Amino acid sequence: MTPQQAGIGRITAAIVAMAAMLPYLTLKIFWLTGHPVGVSDPAFMNDPAMVGLNAMTFGMDAVALLLALAFTTRQGMRLPAWLVLPPLWVGTGLLSVVVVTAPIGVLMEGVSVFSTDGPIAPWVYMTVYGGFVGQGVGLMVAFVLYARDRWPDVFSTTLGQVGPTGPFQTVVARGALPVSALLGVTRLYWAAGDPSPVQALQDGVKGLLALGAGIALVLLVRGRGAGPFWPPLVAGWLGTGVMFGWGLYAMILTVTGGPLGGRMTGVVGLVELFGTLTGLVMAMCGAFLLAERSGVGHVQAAQHPLEGEDREDDRETADHGHR
Repeated sequence: MTPQQAGIGRITAAIVAMAAMLPYLTLKIFWLTGHPVGVSDPAFMNDPAMVGLNAMTFGMDAVALLLALAFTTRQGMRLPAWLVLPPLWVGTGLLSVVVVTAPIGVLMEGVSVFSTDGPIAPWVYMTVYGGFVGQGVGLMVAFVLYARDRWPDVFSTTLGQVGPTGPFQTVVARGALPVSALLGVTRLYWAAGDPSPVQALQDGVKGLLALGAGIALVLLVRGRGAGPFWPPLVAGWLGTGVMFGWGLYAMILTVTGGPLGGRMTGVVGLVELFGTLTGLVMAMCGAFLLAERSGVGHVQAAQHPLEGEDREDDRETADHGHR
């Protein structure tokens, strides 16, 4: 079967995402090539830790740009799932928090929320976070439409189907639930006592998503009845992505040090570490679950082995020798 052509909605969302990525990628190119645009202290960007972080984040956004471009083409439907899902899982986990908190932060504090005492100009933060919001919304919408076309059964199936590794998944889900609940409650506690409204909002969103991920995974693994499969899947996807993505980012900052922050110790370091590990374990359990529920027959094939691009026109009829 020929891959389904991208609809106008998927193409539009992907173009919005790509357009929103360009200012961020441009800034990174300037900084990596020794042009400290929007930075008052050139030595800040010359720090080895900053060079490494800028290279890493440039690479991450470049991958997101390529995936968004792939969502607009038929060839994008042929990409292996392992090449599409992991980077989007991490990316949507990181961007979902920004999509929620950045606009609300501006409403709460105005553009002063981007004012800092550091060497980076406020307009840079406004450009970067505005781009993150645009690319987050565009990328997530494009991915949902892409997934609906490529894996339609995920959106129509119900809870309650148990695969061969169901008992193992149950152990993982039930074991991860109290850990994710503890991490979520801890972040909500921080949010309640944080004097910074924006930081409190970020901790609150991360805490709620961690709680939701733990509950969602249990529902996905042991859910009963005719409830739809996709709502807890979305909650689990975002929650585990937030725990892993933001926890890993915090761990990288801790290991590299540099001008972006000091080392995290004590409870903060433990929360970030366990968030990273728990999110990864839960996501691996979800990957087993999806693989078993999808099966070969449920994943839209890129092309029938007997068909070329023109489908039926490429086949020879059985009686071609008797014409």
